[in-house]
Amino acid sequence: MKNVDITISVAEDGFYSAYCNDYPALFGSGDTPESAIDELRETLKITKELGRDSALFYPEWIDDEYVFLTHWNISDLMSYYAGVITPSALGRLANIHPKQVWSYLHGRSKPRKAQIMKMQSALHKLGQELINTVLL
Repeated sequence: MKNVDITISVAEDGFYSAYCNDYPALFGSGDTPESAIDELRETLKITKELGRDSALFYPEWIDDEYVFLTHWNISDLMSYYAGVITPSALGRLANIHPKQVWSYLHGRSKPRKAQIMKMQSALHKLGQELINTVLL
């Protein structure tokens, strides 16, 4: 199975876009990240139906099984999940001061690579814990 890097971004009007990092012309948009990804999947389906000879962009992986690896900037991710993931909670999980996370969320400062990796690892760990959780 091929991992395909896509980026989710949000415009000033709140509309989301999802595009393939290697083929930015292959994209989708919508009022939620899920609807943008669904439209991207539809774009890929149409591209596949057009075929290699007719499509402007035809990634090799389109004929095989693939999974999207979704890239977000920290501000857009935190804005989308506001109320679910707060700066305090992410700061606690990643061992970063919540005021610093707040400044990333509001664009007051840009996180260094090490800080991004700490936040990403913390979110992945939380996600894995939630996947392995059984409610009684």
